[in-house]
Amino acid sequence: MDFEIPQDVQTLLKDLDDFIEAEIKPLEQQDDNLRFFDHRREYERTDFEHGGVPRKEWEDLLREMRRRADKAGFLRYGIPSKYGGRDGSNLAMAIIREHLAAKGLGLHNDLQNESSIVGNFPTIKMWERYGSEQQKKEFLEGMFTGKTRVAFGLTEPNHGSDASWLETKAVRDGDEWVINGRKRFNSGMNSATHDMIFARTSGDEGRAEGVSCFIVPTKAEGFSVDFMWWTFNMPTDHAEVTLADVRVPPDAILGREGDGLALANTFTHENRIRQAAGACHIRAAAGESSGHPVAAGGAADRVRDGAPARAEDRLGAGP
Repeated sequence: MDFEIPQDVQTLLKDLDDFIEAEIKPLEQQDDNLRFFDHRREYERTDFEHGGVPRKEWEDLLREMRRRADKAGFLRYGIPSKYGGRDGSNLAMAIIREHLAAKGLGLHNDLQNESSIVGNFPTIKMWERYGSEQQKKEFLEGMFTGKTRVAFGLTEPNHGSDASWLETKAVRDGDEWVINGRKRFNSGMNSATHDMIFARTSGDEGRAEGVSCFIVPTKAEGFSVDFMWWTFNMPTDHAEVTLADVRVPPDAILGREGDGLALANTFTHENRIRQAAGACHIRAAAGESSGHPVAAGGAADRVRDGAPARAEDRLGAGP
């Protein structure tokens, strides 16, 4: 097996380092923005008076970081060129994530909230593989401009590790679907315009088939964000969501009816590849501090052939 970093990726890493020094570090230093990364960060990032969601000033800083990274051609590196990206491979993304994580906490990269100058967009493959042309047009570009922000609602109060038992259901009523159920740790709900809601539309409980993915506007009647779950890595974007007779049209389904868990696995597999790469450096650092160093290159090695970071991930498993 070839363990050498490809030359084009080595060049990219150098370009990223130069960009960080020229654009990101100065932004991190100005206006006391270091408060978001030093010992003050939990308080400075968190709007405690509004349920623990991110403060506006923190989100504004991240938005400016993404704008600069996108202008420089780095933010969309890992997505297809037809969507403004550079067709970056999973191998390259793993190496980049590991490289950025090794620099430590900063505006350039923060594993705590998945912000980075090289964006992690696991829903891209969902839209590309399963979305209609209208859905791609509405949601893909909106992800980068902020016009549309789509949350991910799979986990439920009684069902997390095996989503084939989820209790949220959608039934047909004339030309519409009516959705009832609850979601827990619904990621991205602090600023979402839409939510990917996974609901059973047919089949028996415990079967992977028969779960569908609906794109639900968060302002839909009957859609309620009950509260935000407080997490160890404050601030939080994880909501408790209730859907009570929420009505959506037939074209709200993403992909084929009953095939929703295939979409969910597309998200989780793609996301875990990148998360594993960043976590490898954290694991190595932890090993060094304990006197038992471990190799930091595992994630990149596992994805050289495009394989999921976790081979045991299976259809029906939650995020």
